[in-house]
Amino acid sequence: MGAEMNRYDLVFIGHVTIDEIEAKEGSAQGVPGGAPYFGAFAACWSEKRIAVVTRMAEEDAYMLEPLKAAGIDVYLQPAPSTTHMRVVHPTGKVDERLMFQTQNAGFFANADMPPIESRLIHLGALTDREFTIGFMRHLKERGFRLSLDMQNFVRQVDTKTGAIQFRDVPRKREIVGLADNVKLDVIEAEVLTGTQNMEEAARLVEEWGALETILTCSDGAFVRCKGKTYFERFSNRSSQGRTGRGDTTTGAYLARRVDHTVQESLRFAVALASIKMETPGPFRGSLEDILARMNESP
Repeated sequence: MGAEMNRYDLVFIGHVTIDEIEAKEGSAQGVPGGAPYFGAFAACWSEKRIAVVTRMAEEDAYMLEPLKAAGIDVYLQPAPSTTHMRVVHPTGKVDERLMFQTQNAGFFANADMPPIESRLIHLGALTDREFTIGFMRHLKERGFRLSLDMQNFVRQVDTKTGAIQFRDVPRKREIVGLADNVKLDVIEAEVLTGTQNMEEAARLVEEWGALETILTCSDGAFVRCKGKTYFERFSNRSSQGRTGRGDTTTGAYLARRVDHTVQESLRFAVALASIKMETPGPFRGSLEDILARMNESP
């Protein structure tokens, strides 16, 4: 690749996973997932240059082909195993789920970073077994602006059982201070801030140093920026594709935000995520589909 080829608008870093999903609306086994997977598909409707940096076993690399076919550059760092996730939705409530990690592709090391430039890097891990604060600092020292999903640290894996517990993060202020954009869902927000009030949670995260905070819940998504909070409601007609909702919303928002306002980017992201939730798998629609859905919304 020439130097020009290594410049991106948005790069997603995290494990592309193999998921086993158990839910009342429908279950699935052996399907690809993970924040970079859902996030990158949610960004590739655009003319933006998108890349994914991931770790997985080479024998599973075929799962990355759909990303490449969609025009996304993929940098694979071979790992001894691929991360496997089991996600159980025990009730009809979208925000309730039990999660287990049965295999893990290991932490990202500084040497895993390819020679790339990007306007923004989104660190989208599924659990606390992917990124260290040291890795974040290394990226900052290289001059990258960072976007961060707090599930990277809140979802803590029991290394014996694989069960994932949601726990507070003692160094949360330091972590948030390293990122420009911070993403949380309703459960992570309560764990970290102690409040179920989304606007109050967003205000606290802003106090810790986030320039823009994205929060998702079953109703929709909030963004807090420069002291103002914006909200848009999801319009999905079913929830068959709810796995990946937050990563999809975030990927769409970050890509749109490159050249649009906060409110327009949030409306766009929520419309795109609403379409995605109606079908299992990542978003595979068009820009026209998203704009049509935005025009339907009040």
